[in-house]
Amino acid sequence: MTAHTFALVAASSLLLYTASGFTQEIEGGAGIKPVSVPQSLPSVSQKMLDSASSDSKNWLLPNGDYKQTRYFPGKQINSGNVSKLKPAFVFQTAVVESMETAPIVVNGVMFITTSFDHVYALDAATGQEFWHYKHKLGDTSTYCCGPNNKGVAVEGDRLFMGTLDGKLIALDTKTGKLLWSTEIADPEKGYSETMAPTVADGKVLIGTNGGEYGIRGFVKAFDSATGKLLWTFNTVPEKGHEGVWATTDATGKDLHRDIAAEKAQFAKNSDFYKTLGGGVWMTPAIDRETKTVFFVVGNPSPDLYGAERPGDNLYTDSMVAVDLNTGAYKWHFQYIPHDVWDLDAVSPPILVNVKDKSGKVIPGVIHGGKTGHVYIHDRRDGSLIRFSQAMVPQENMWSLPTPEGTRMLPGANGGVEWSPMAFNPNTHYSYAVNLHQPMNYSVEASKYPNGKLWLGGAFKNVPGEEQWGNVTAVNIDTGKIAWQAKTDQPMIGGALTTAGNLVFAGEGNGLFKAYDAKTGKVLWRFQCGAGVNAPPVSYMINGKQYIAVAAGGNSQLNFKRGNSIMVFALSGKN
Repeated sequence: MTAHTFALVAASSLLLYTASGFTQEIEGGAGIKPVSVPQSLPSVSQKMLDSASSDSKNWLLPNGDYKQTRYFPGKQINSGNVSKLKPAFVFQTAVVESMETAPIVVNGVMFITTSFDHVYALDAATGQEFWHYKHKLGDTSTYCCGPNNKGVAVEGDRLFMGTLDGKLIALDTKTGKLLWSTEIADPEKGYSETMAPTVADGKVLIGTNGGEYGIRGFVKAFDSATGKLLWTFNTVPEKGHEGVWATTDATGKDLHRDIAAEKAQFAKNSDFYKTLGGGVWMTPAIDRETKTVFFVVGNPSPDLYGAERPGDNLYTDSMVAVDLNTGAYKWHFQYIPHDVWDLDAVSPPILVNVKDKSGKVIPGVIHGGKTGHVYIHDRRDGSLIRFSQAMVPQENMWSLPTPEGTRMLPGANGGVEWSPMAFNPNTHYSYAVNLHQPMNYSVEASKYPNGKLWLGGAFKNVPGEEQWGNVTAVNIDTGKIAWQAKTDQPMIGGALTTAGNLVFAGEGNGLFKAYDAKTGKVLWRFQCGAGVNAPPVSYMINGKQYIAVAAGGNSQLNFKRGNSIMVFALSGKN
């Protein structure tokens, strides 16, 4: 994961803001008396979560459903009338900083997060604020890529959020009251949380940040009622992390590894698994039939200096499948063994039905890589069926970093960064937002710095070279690019697709656009005033469809900051 913004943050109090304008400063959540949401807010059952893919009323999971398709089945807003889309309301938060939240909407109530771990409950039709919770950060929070929070998960009457200081907390959906808090990992060692968790069968699943700090990555499951730890899957095994000493990437390109030198170094020291990185940045997908959890794992530590970590560095830069009930390993597929370019796996997996090499439709799982490829796997065993055409230029691929600097494309942001892709079952296209940023990679010897930033070099944009982005549609049954729409700036934030033949995505310059899902033609645009670098969502209230997205800019790419949730609906007759 690319590191551009790092900070130490301390906070000493909680602030609660209500729709009446009353502000109360409190310690640790005690004494909260917020304005409650409507009593019509239902308890979110497992059945509701399991049915989310066909729910045209709510947006119940960070990426729409357990399959993470980011596909909304409603089509009131469609390619024929999207030109009539107008702002329904704008909600401004108390935090002017990078926004990456994916709103959750339950029966007309919207839950959003901001940087520095604020949570808001809003009327999703009017923007009226019901309550506002601010997490009391500990004395130390160490994090990569901005103080972001990508959203909450919901189950029953509880919201779940990971925090910058390495905690998982549960809030009451109606009041914002803190129900429980548990430490996930020690922030002093470089652990932090910005991802949106997910919840299933009473288990809250969350990974960890920290691949730039020499952590040992994991996915953990906690009891949703109590916060008790149920299981842990470590993304770096104690034994076997050397792998098979692979010499090529997933596409067959030579990685230019000196295997003999690596094996000699490994013979001297193989006991570095506790600092090998492997953070899990984004929400896992869940196959409810097989009770399987799918997630992708980030870069090894240090990012660029591979001499400290000989071997393939399993399970970094991989897709991994584990058992939902126990966390037991099922399979993995590694995209880049011994990554020294920070081209890790971060964009969340999507579960789809896909044609295998013989043309038979099978259960699949796809991932948009920083390499610029969409990878299409057999969901049952992880085998790679195909990879897409490159969505961005690839030049000097896998040229090794040098002390003087080596130019390579894609740069360390991708490809596809953490931005969630979307998948439309009608077109059978996946939709990714891409970055083109030529970078120079330089390396320097570096020992583990005890929880401090640990890159082992640097990656820097090449001065004077053009940067831009794409929205790209890929036919997952063939791997062919169906269409591309070029953007003025690199794209980060994610996509939404709908039954109305639309794709929505935002840009760092403040533009929020709707594209024809079949052709890529831009059908509508709106200037939001700050970078639109968060994944859009859609929902319906009283028969009216809305589109919502955060416009707060982005720390990682330094796009203009803001503090707005922009919500749109059709004007006039539909």
